[in-house]
Amino acid sequence: PPRVPTQGTLTSPYGRNPETAGSPSRGGGLLSSLDGVAYLERVTVDCPKNVRKAKKAIKKAFQTQIDKRGYSLVEIVGTCPTNWGMTPQDAFAWMNENMLPYYPLGVYKDVVAEGHANAAEAASARHAACPIAHPDPQVDGGAR
Repeated sequence: PPRVPTQGTLTSPYGRNPETAGSPSRGGGLLSSLDGVAYLERVTVDCPKNVRKAKKAIKKAFQTQIDKRGYSLVEIVGTCPTNWGMTPQDAFAWMNENMLPYYPLGVYKDVVAEGHANAAEAASARHAACPIAHPDPQVDGGAR
């Protein structure tokens, strides 16, 4: 993901100023709201346990697309010790203390786990349950 606000790097020593450049996007949250997305997860690779989780998420994303369930994305939060001007150990510590609270890990969307066959079915179910798309004529006076 992008850097957290005001995080400096060797190529941007003053960091990103949210007042002039806007806040960094949080891809997982934004993309999970789209209808075509079937699987979206944010992982990190800061230790062997999380590397295994990342591999599992990547495999699931590929399988989701192979099975034509919809679009998949795995967002991997990592470090860049050289660009950040830190040792690898310091970069992992900084990521855990500063980036992971801003970019929380986890599954943002999994339509199969939600009980749907694919992203299209999930979108249809969401649309059918939408009171704006289907107002109750006895309560709301019908469509407007």
